[in-house]
Amino acid sequence: MELAETLRLRRMVRNYTDQPVPVDSVERIVDAGRRAPSAGFSQGQAFVIVTDADRRRRIATAAGEDDYVASGFHRWVSKAPVQVVLLVSEEAYHRRYTEPDKTVDGAEIEWPVPYWWVDAGASLMAMLLASVDEGLAAGFLGAHAIDELRAIVEAPAEFQAVGIVTIGHPAPDRRSASLRRGWRDRASVVHHERWT
Repeated sequence: MELAETLRLRRMVRNYTDQPVPVDSVERIVDAGRRAPSAGFSQGQAFVIVTDADRRRRIATAAGEDDYVASGFHRWVSKAPVQVVLLVSEEAYHRRYTEPDKTVDGAEIEWPVPYWWVDAGASLMAMLLASVDEGLAAGFLGAHAIDELRAIVEAPAEFQAVGIVTIGHPAPDRRSASLRRGWRDRASVVHHERWT
């Protein structure tokens, strides 16, 4: 599939069929996330693939899926045959930037931007696009909705959960009301040489 077509087809899916997802597809999707850029090649991103139905339900319960369903939406978190929990270690970046080739006058750089979050976002987008490329669908639920996500997947303390990528075969779903906003006018977001 061409990249332009993958970008056009990508959307956050909130309902899945019961059709299983091939293991090799899941591995390629996670590898796409793993190969996303990271500042100084710190590689602070980590991934927990969850396919066990009980653990997927525990994550969905922690995410408040019952309230979501009560609002008229599908049971999409637990129904997704695959959940990939995306995590990041800020400490990995601090460790990397105390190595000789990354220090400035022997000290770690000042971090004007928390690049561990930027890199986690790159991993997220790579997995969303790879899912489409595999003929699958994906959605994302941020960890802000699931305080205990890191504990459910038993991740080490240095890792923070970013969220869950749900993966499966798409089923008809109720579209988010946010989509009514439409795309912002290109001229309001794309500028050449300077803002005006």
